[in-house]
Amino acid sequence: MAVFAISYVYTDDPAGRDRHRPAHKDYISGLADQGVVLISGPLGSAETPGALIVVQADSKSDALELTAKDPFHINGQVAKASAVEWIPMLGRLAKEI
Repeated sequence: MAVFAISYVYTDDPAGRDRHRPAHKDYISGLADQGVVLISGPLGSAETPGALIVVQADSKSDALELTAKDPFHINGQVAKASAVEWIPMLGRLAKEI
């Protein structure tokens, strides 16, 4: 299984994100409990609104398929989702994978 870094770019609807955030967090937490999501979180306030989600999946298409079921995506809060394979080499996360 490979590791993929999924990038979200959010739409310009912070109120919508606030409304759907609890369901989004439940969905991502469920994937984390299954060991699929390794780490996730929003980008800093000085960045374009979005998030980074690091997942384990068999392929890039499988990683992106996870985003299709995310309540943020279902409810139109994600303008763009992209994934790149990432190979952790150093640090605590690399040692856990």
